[in-house]
Amino acid sequence: MAGWSAWSGRGAPARLPMLVAILAVVLSIAMSGAPARSAPLPCGAPPAAGEGWEVAAPASVGLDPALLCTIGARLENPDRPNVHALLVIRHGRLVYEAYASGRDERWGEDIGLVDHDAGRLHDLRSVTKSVVSLLFGIARDRGMLGRLDAPILDFFPAETGNAAPEVRAVTLRDLLTMTPGFTWNEGGPWWSPANDERLMYEAADPYAYVLSRPMSARPGTRWEYSGGATTLLGGALERASGERLEGFAREALFEPLGIDMFEWVAMSNGDAAAASGLRLTARDMAKIGQLVLDGGVWKGRRVVSQDWITESTAPRFEGWRPMRYGYQWWIGASPHAGGEVSWIAAIGLGGQRIFIVPALDLVVVSTAGLYRDPDQGAFSRAVLEKVVLPAVREGGERPSAPR
Repeated sequence: MAGWSAWSGRGAPARLPMLVAILAVVLSIAMSGAPARSAPLPCGAPPAAGEGWEVAAPASVGLDPALLCTIGARLENPDRPNVHALLVIRHGRLVYEAYASGRDERWGEDIGLVDHDAGRLHDLRSVTKSVVSLLFGIARDRGMLGRLDAPILDFFPAETGNAAPEVRAVTLRDLLTMTPGFTWNEGGPWWSPANDERLMYEAADPYAYVLSRPMSARPGTRWEYSGGATTLLGGALERASGERLEGFAREALFEPLGIDMFEWVAMSNGDAAAASGLRLTARDMAKIGQLVLDGGVWKGRRVVSQDWITESTAPRFEGWRPMRYGYQWWIGASPHAGGEVSWIAAIGLGGQRIFIVPALDLVVVSTAGLYRDPDQGAFSRAVLEKVVLPAVREGGERPSAPR
């Protein structure tokens, strides 16, 4: 894929810089609407457990507390970027949590200055896509979907009228890997007349809009970032489960994780926006990361199969370099201890991130309001690479009892 989009629509993740600036430089970027807090941010362990999390001091899980404490100090800087939350989980325990005030949006609409905290819902934008991947795996585990090579048109018999003949070759697997072969453009400004993502959301039938796109590649051969692909996956889940997407998510994923507060913004036809519409708290975003880290288990309860976690997070196509793409998950690596450590990530427009580092038993979550900043991913990536990974020390073990 030639070039990068600096920023795009509501659902598309923006570029992660090819070379991440050092943390001091990243943290000096001034963003409007991001005032410093008057009270000190917490340093070290979060002040209280809750939402199903066990809290621990950083040192008890092998993390250098002095390094982690620099995160809060940087968030006190009045010239910081408009970052709203940063959480660190190691060995299944919440060990660092910081929030800051800043301007925010709800799916593209300004909601003003928000005092973010552990109970505040936040746009996930394209992190939603990775949640849909988990839902897809649960549905498949339950025998609702059958084979991944099933044609997508099997799920949309009423929307096939304007589809090109080649669309009959597009499968569920092609959509999961974003290789359906549709001509698709969502890399420019939201209001561009050529922005397929916006046109899809505004269409009377978003599914028919996606299926009517001309084909530019043979399915399964070329990766192209597409909210349309995930939208079709969401529709297929509704048809396979017989439930609305948000209802299936509540029963199959959120209730087992103890997530009792969420919002899923709808498209023009009333269906949940599978590509970008989910809103969760930062602590509940971290549960999604921990579920993947633990192979589909939360507090001793199997939620999704290990097979699906392994299959969906395996790198399959080159995405935005140097990252690779699985089934709606990103796969990359960062410098660590003289070498590299691999991670799995859910990435959403504006600085929404879930980083999962299996080799270090680590999850890092960020939320932000950097929806139109070309370097919106730099802050969270720098926190991961310049603070959290260097803070990892030997020692610290998981609790013996199920979390």
